[in-house]
Parts: sequence; structure tokens; C-alpha cells
Amino acid sequence: MKSNVNLCVTLKTHLFSSVLLTLNRPYTGVLRRNGLDHFDFVETLRICSCKRNPHVFSGHYITITRRDDGSYRPNLRAMKDCHSLNSAEEYATGVYKELIKALSGLVEKNGN
Repeated sequence: MKSNVNLCVTLKTHLFSSVLLTLNRPYTGVLRRNGLDHFDFVETLRICSCKRNPHVFSGHYITITRRDDGSYRPNLRAMKDCHSLNSAEEYATGVYKELIKALSGLVEKNGN
């Protein structure tokens, strides 16, 4: 990459975030040369970093996420503390209770 220094130029900025350029802050945009010593910088809009598949329910045993198409997906959490569970029935009952609680909340929220 070659580096050039342009002395005595006029730089006109069009910023969304602030009026003046802030020291040591990176800007994303387009730099355009309008004339021999005239430059325009236009800041581009930042793309919203929307969270993919947001959690709509987060419990001890399961989480439920909403997908881009509007459907819901239940996910089992990792079984980290297997030794604290007394039996497989206790685990299955816990998953069942949380699933019923989550689904009933979603049905009430959506009005179905």
C-alpha cells in the first residue's frame, strides 16, 4: 500500500454520528476528490447488527429461540451438573415443566 500526504486541501465532511471528526475514531465511508485540492468525505450508515435467533425463553433446562421465519425452536441446555440429578425422570420432568411454561407464555403473548 502506498501512502500519500496531501497538503493544504479542503476537506468537507458529511457525518451521521457527529458534526466534527473525532480524534482516533474510525469512520466508514467514501472519500471523493472533487477538484485539485478539494475532497468530500461521506460517512456511510452502519448496518444494524440485529441479533440472529433471539432467545424468547431461557430456563434451567431449555431455551427457546425465534428464527428468521417466525418459527420457534426449543434447545436443550448442556447437562453440566449431571451428578446433582437424582434420576432421568427428574431431568425429563424438569424439561417437561419448563417446556409447558415456555409454550404457554408464547401462546398468551401471541394471542393464539
